Amino acid sequence: MTFGELKQKDVINICDGRRLGKPIDLRLNDAACVSALIVPSPGGFLSCLKPDREGLSIPWERIRRIGDDVILVELDANFGQ
Repeated sequence: MTFGELKQKDVINICDGRRLGKPIDLRLNDAACVSALIVPSPGGFLSCLKPDREGLSIPWERIRRIGDDVILVELDANFGQ
């Protein structure tokens, strides 16, 4: 799978059913393996005016399944706060 294909999928948190957005970037470790998936930071419309925010980094271990249209992740309520 290419990143072009991956970034077309919606990321969904299976704990609360919330749509987190589509992937905007990947983080690689020293061995060039994917260590995290980056989605846009939550914050609504005005968050696009703050370019210094990188986004929400979802550790690869939290990804439960990559399907045809969605990426299912498992994040508890306190993740990213």
